[in-house]
Amino acid sequence: MASALYQSIEMLSRDKGIEPEVVVGAVEDAIALATRKYYKTQENMRAEMDRETGEIRAYVYKTVVESPDLIEDEINQMALDQARELAPEVEVGGELRFYKDTSPLGRIAAQMAKQVIFQKVREAERDTVFNEYNHRAGEVLTATVKRLEPMDVIFDLGKAEARMPKREQSRLEQFAVGERVRVVLLRVDRAAKGPQVIVSRAAPALVQNLFQSEVPEIYDGTVTIRAIAREAGERTKIAVMSRDKDVDPVGACVGMKGMRVQSIIRELRGEKIDIIEFSEEITTFAEKALQPAKVSRVSITDLADKQIEVIVDDTQLSLAIGKKGQNVRLAAKLLQWKIDIKSEEEKRQEVEQQMQAMSGGPTTPIEQVTELGDAVLEKLIAAGITTVEALADMTPEQLEEVPGIGEKTVEKISVAVRHYFGQYEEGEERPAAAITAAAETASENEGTGETPMEKTPEAILAEEALDAGEVEEVRDLSTEDIATAEDAESNSDAFSDADAREEQIELNNDAVDTLVDEAQEFSDEGIDNDGHDRG
Repeated sequence: MASALYQSIEMLSRDKGIEPEVVVGAVEDAIALATRKYYKTQENMRAEMDRETGEIRAYVYKTVVESPDLIEDEINQMALDQARELAPEVEVGGELRFYKDTSPLGRIAAQMAKQVIFQKVREAERDTVFNEYNHRAGEVLTATVKRLEPMDVIFDLGKAEARMPKREQSRLEQFAVGERVRVVLLRVDRAAKGPQVIVSRAAPALVQNLFQSEVPEIYDGTVTIRAIAREAGERTKIAVMSRDKDVDPVGACVGMKGMRVQSIIRELRGEKIDIIEFSEEITTFAEKALQPAKVSRVSITDLADKQIEVIVDDTQLSLAIGKKGQNVRLAAKLLQWKIDIKSEEEKRQEVEQQMQAMSGGPTTPIEQVTELGDAVLEKLIAAGITTVEALADMTPEQLEEVPGIGEKTVEKISVAVRHYFGQYEEGEERPAAAITAAAETASENEGTGETPMEKTPEAILAEEALDAGEVEEVRDLSTEDIATAEDAESNSDAFSDADAREEQIELNNDAVDTLVDEAQEFSDEGIDNDGHDRG
């Protein structure tokens, strides 16, 4: 019959979930350590417990070496000749033990033994917990809420405690002490205070386990879950596929009147669940993954990098992206592809920009801006700025980065570019050449209905400061003189021959038309309709 001490050890082992031999070993180590401390020796000491009587004895062990010359530790070693005097059958490498009396051990030694026993038991308990749960990562366990901490929730798993940190909790869930819930075992961490079992309610494995429990087709393998993307407390997308063509995978998961999926939603405290039919074709799968948004078209942009482009109608863009990008983010997790989502208008603008870039677009050499000066032009060209359009697109900060361009030069460049495009700020003087006769005439004739194109040749040439001879010639061929020449057909005193009169009239008309055309061309070349100098 086992002693009372051994019976107590067995009860402790059952409570802690460890083997009795572990506790017995802890007791023996504690007695040996206490004996060594009491005798103040460094001898190799061990203890043995008799399970029948409960008596614990301590022994000193010494190793046998061949000769005294080989002894390195006189306390724990002895020569062969000396050992055979005590035990004739001993061999080199064997051990001899000597009894050590433990009866003098007092209260201090007993207290030390108690501490050693507790430490050994705790270490054994930690090893047992680690070995019990370390290989069960990803398994769904039923746990009881033991206590609530400010950030964490502590669960009782039966043989150990489990901790659920804040990041592994769903924002929709609140727990009460004693409540039983299902959790996913994530991992077991070895810590200074012992192994910590980490569990989660936010892992996708929890949703998968709930579907296996609620949907018989998933449990028997007719319907398989191919992918799950989850944001705990918000939304979950799950892709399912049927191995039987007569079984609708989505309908099997939803159940009659949604009973199956509703029970899962209740377990997850109201988390939204999107059930999607899986497709091997990535474009088709992407269209379904972005539901409830309607997708116009899907194209693969980079097969190696797993990137696709999704085009949706302008009215469907916000729905496809979802609240704070949640819908497209979950779809990307479900597909394990990168998704670039665009509206029809954005895609159209992108195509137009690409076509414009391919055509090159209009460019004007920078030398056309004559106000810049040769020195500034050389600095800009050296920096790779060769067109007026490129110069106009640059910001002042970018211009100041050009070597040799300072703040004053940047201001000069800005004014020169504005002048080139015919833009003048309020109060800024225009060049004298830009103040044209057309603008002056338009100002004088304002309200009369007369336009610059209706001016007489005399007015046009006079405003262009032609020489006196040209002005006199135009005056000789004024409108009144032309009318007089036309009336000369009926005046026999002016011309003696009718043919000569007609020839003279045609000559005068041609001369006037020619001068008018030349004056109009000169005006068009030098003056635009706005009164700016085109040169």
